[in-house]
Amino acid sequence: MTAAYQRSFPRFAHIQPVPRQFFYGRCGGVRYAATRFESTPGATHEQLVGMQDEGSATKYFRGTSADGWSYLASDGFPHGPRGCGDVPQIPEALAAVWGNCSVR
Repeated sequence: MTAAYQRSFPRFAHIQPVPRQFFYGRCGGVRYAATRFESTPGATHEQLVGMQDEGSATKYFRGTSADGWSYLASDGFPHGPRGCGDVPQIPEALAAVWGNCSVR
């Protein structure tokens, strides 16, 4: 997921998924994932400032065996009332299994 996100936003060179906030599932032959990112050591001041907003939004990804992973969308901030259930690119059945991406 990190590399797929960095392809879309190369300015975030020093990031990693936030621990215990990663969702993964499959619908048909398509894989989906969701995570938030945090800065890692080596991040510049500009990257740290940029992640203040970006880090609060969950990022969504789609993957197939033929194409690998690609970035789909980010949710809004504040999050919608149905979490990832409000993200049209994520199948509703998967969002339900993920508990609408709520982290307790």
